[in-house]
Amino acid sequence: MKKKIIILVCLCVLGIGIGFGYQIYKMIFAPNVACQKDTYLYICSTATYQDVCNLLKEHNILLEYNSFDKVAKRKNYPHKIKAGRYKISPKMSNNELINMLRSGRQEPINLTFNNIRTKLQLANRIAEQLECNSAELLELLDNDSFAIKYGFNSENILCMFIPNTYQFYWNTSAKKFIERMYKEYQTFWAPSRRLICQNMSLSPIEVSILASIVEEENHLSAEQATIAGLYINRLHQDMPLESDPTLKFALGDFNIKRVLNKDKLIDSPYNTYLYKGLPPGPIRIPAPTAIDAVLHYEHHNYLFMCAKEDFSGYHNFAVTLAQHNRNANRYHQALNNLNIKR
Repeated sequence: MKKKIIILVCLCVLGIGIGFGYQIYKMIFAPNVACQKDTYLYICSTATYQDVCNLLKEHNILLEYNSFDKVAKRKNYPHKIKAGRYKISPKMSNNELINMLRSGRQEPINLTFNNIRTKLQLANRIAEQLECNSAELLELLDNDSFAIKYGFNSENILCMFIPNTYQFYWNTSAKKFIERMYKEYQTFWAPSRRLICQNMSLSPIEVSILASIVEEENHLSAEQATIAGLYINRLHQDMPLESDPTLKFALGDFNIKRVLNKDKLIDSPYNTYLYKGLPPGPIRIPAPTAIDAVLHYEHHNYLFMCAKEDFSGYHNFAVTLAQHNRNANRYHQALNNLNIKR
């Protein structure tokens, strides 16, 4: 009878131990993610443990929250919050989830920017994809003391940015973003490209500024090397560039379809009808293809160009002013026929 009691007690203890062990296992290692597909949790740099818990509840990520809280506190996660963009996969356990969050093992994002004309547009585009504030980024871009450390000023700093797709961590700061872009700039402007610049008697910044004008004249790469050659000819002959897109930039309106004579009188360093040489900064962030079109410009004798009257986006090129005037008259007549005044 005594042995039976001992065995019974042992069995009870074993059962309780197994039950307790199962609960511990379930709390730590059993799946506790409610998501049916991968989802992302964005933890900001100022987040507290309570903020993380609120995010998990707000996005209905967990099946059960008390077990997560217990495991998180045992692993000291409340004191090890790390910002970032984290991929939450189905069937993750509390242990897997907390280990990932605590270690800062976040997923990078593919950050893309292109078709940017102004610093404000760039700041807004980046802030849409990273945690950093657009106002903070814009403040750095407008700061001459900051820009000069990289060899730029606040007018030409957009030349640093090479449009592409880059991998970043979501919580990258504005300053770290610019530091990375400077490294990418140095990689792009390899010795081979810099040597071409040197042979052209232009700096990489000047090439980028010219490329921005070329790209605004025509986004189609087939004609860009020809346009670049035309502007190079004008620079060599000390002629003003007389580029309509620079006037549109000075006016702050790229939707203008017809540049008027009064526009050519605007007193702006970006008015290339009024001031010779290149403007002080780019009128857009040029694509790598536009930069390379300038570096490998077409050698010809053209000095003038005018948009084609068929509105195809291409241009009629001319060597003499008389030829150019005939081309311009046809284009202006086409505008008149469509009653385009501005």
